[in-house]
Amino acid sequence: MNHHGVMLLIDGDNVSLDVMEQAIPWVRKHYGGPHVCRAYCTPESAVRHQLAFKRLGIRPMVNLAAGKNSTDIALAVDAIDLALAERPDVVVIASSDSDFAPLVMRLREKGCRVVGVGQQGKTGQETQSMYDDFEVLTHHRRASVASSATSSASSRGVDASPPAAATSRAAPAKRTRTRPAPGRKARVDEAPAEPEMPLERSTAPPPVPAKKSSSRRPARKAASPQPRDDEPPRRDSDPLRRDADILPPNLSDEARAVMQALPELARGGDMALNVAAERLRAAKLLSNRGSSLKFFAHYPDLFQLLPEG
Repeated sequence: MNHHGVMLLIDGDNVSLDVMEQAIPWVRKHYGGPHVCRAYCTPESAVRHQLAFKRLGIRPMVNLAAGKNSTDIALAVDAIDLALAERPDVVVIASSDSDFAPLVMRLREKGCRVVGVGQQGKTGQETQSMYDDFEVLTHHRRASVASSATSSASSRGVDASPPAAATSRAAPAKRTRTRPAPGRKARVDEAPAEPEMPLERSTAPPPVPAKKSSSRRPARKAASPQPRDDEPPRRDSDPLRRDADILPPNLSDEARAVMQALPELARGGDMALNVAAERLRAAKLLSNRGSSLKFFAHYPDLFQLLPEG
């Protein structure tokens, strides 16, 4: 049965979202579609149910006043104003509260048919008897939670079902290193280096100073052995020795200084990024707040950062 005007006013602090979802199709079935559909609630409820309000076409009326029955008073004031302005045939109040008895009688005096919708287990018999008609709806907790989650996921375009492999732990990808040949691009690894262990102090007893010779003749210095012509030149065993012969001849002065500060990379090896940054700062080539990533990016033909990206 369709009426000239139908208003649905919902006490959002008294009935659940599941009851609201059932009340709208019930009103549409018995009295026609409501031309006014409002829910009076707190700001927290409006934010929590905003997606459902949009889907159901409910206009939230946020009540900022703090105090007992402040939401009920806001609903009653709007109901009288709308009854005088809209002249509806039917006013549906969705609430299980018995405090709306004076409002029901006043709306009936204005010629409105007043219908109540309440939640099962919260509505007393005296509340139902003061309306022209009353419908008790059952609150389905699981359905309400599922519908709210589904509506929230569908509005964002996200599948609400959990992924099948959510609990499986992905195996960490293995990182392989290839040692470049000398003269090719050196690589700087971003993996954190192991903390350098302090050098252990030698436990050997201190050397006994040699006794002075009574002879006044000065001791002769041992002559260093001269290399043979057929013997290849020997290289210094110190890994930090700055060999000039391992650097390409066409390097700029700045690049040559970097290579001399990082001889491991000049020889085609790799080095942890934090260790390389400390060497560059010690050589006054990188400031204390300078980025080592940006520093090596200036030399794409000499260094390579791994892993890429």
